[in-house]
Amino acid sequence: MLFFSIATVVANGQSYVRPSLNIGDAAPPLRLRAWLKGTPIKEFQKGKVYVVEFWATWCAPCRAVMPHLSALAHEYEGRVTFIAVDILQVNTPVEKLQRFVDSMGGHMDFNVAAEESYLMESGWYYSARPEGIPCVFVVNADGKIAWIGHPMALAPILPKVLSNDWDMKGVSARRNEDMRLEALDDSLDYEVMRFEKIHYKPESQDKPDSMLMAIAEITKKEPGLKYATHIVYRTFDALLKTNMDKAYKYAKEIMDTTLYGDLGYEVIIGTIGTYADKLHITPEIYQLGIDAYLFKIDHVSGFPELANLPKYYDEMAQWYSRLNDKPKAIEAQQKAIDELKGRNVVRKDEMMNAFTARLEQYKSM
Repeated sequence: MLFFSIATVVANGQSYVRPSLNIGDAAPPLRLRAWLKGTPIKEFQKGKVYVVEFWATWCAPCRAVMPHLSALAHEYEGRVTFIAVDILQVNTPVEKLQRFVDSMGGHMDFNVAAEESYLMESGWYYSARPEGIPCVFVVNADGKIAWIGHPMALAPILPKVLSNDWDMKGVSARRNEDMRLEALDDSLDYEVMRFEKIHYKPESQDKPDSMLMAIAEITKKEPGLKYATHIVYRTFDALLKTNMDKAYKYAKEIMDTTLYGDLGYEVIIGTIGTYADKLHITPEIYQLGIDAYLFKIDHVSGFPELANLPKYYDEMAQWYSRLNDKPKAIEAQQKAIDELKGRNVVRKDEMMNAFTARLEQYKSM
């Protein structure tokens, strides 16, 4: 019955409803209540390329990408017009938004506006269903949406849009397919999780072998789900419980695989952290978890304020200690302490005491 249910969900996933605003569609109008910086723009002009970015003052990732967008705005000055539109806070007074923009100075060096009512978030953001903010829409010279995505992926796209060497149909088809598969992955996760013990249901049991069989059935019927977020998480989880060698090989395979917004190293780190005190994890997998953390730190190096580096190094130190690697455990723990010193976080003193105690523990190994 369960496998019939899985087959039904896969079949129904084929009827996924596409977003109402997509790549290749005409760009909706600009509906703005105030211009906070730069030159006011009333409408998109034919023959000109625009980047419309959505942000909010409370969004830390938005603040982090602003210098990157400013650099691109300067690089493409005269060829691409950048417009940053504040959304999701229409009740925030314009004066408060203005103070924020002024405080950013050169880090936010492009045109900035605030949306009128909820019209930009409803007409653009919710209609296109991006992953979240910050997000950008590229409007080409014909007034059509050429691309939708994260600002950090924008740089290689602009030259192709400007030179008319951009495959909008192909990009739109891939985006639609990714969104369909992501929705299908979410739906199927409810089916697969039946094989996992639920803490508030004492009668439930872990059945990792059955989970792997169900996943094999799913990916056989829908190969595009092979690297979907939930599928990857459930697969690595089940392999850790059944075969450490296979778990290790699988983790190496998914380390830098894109999973609809997530990356494989996040799955590896999270799952090892979950079972570090529950399973007899092999040294090879702990080392792979450390490699995943190093991979993650490298990827967030441009945005250290968004990364919980104290936590990363603290957990790495714990895994080094499980490998009996005293020097690296001490080194990682000291980095955790150094990173924490420069942070303004809740319960900082408590965290510092715990970090320092662990450092002394590693020194006495």
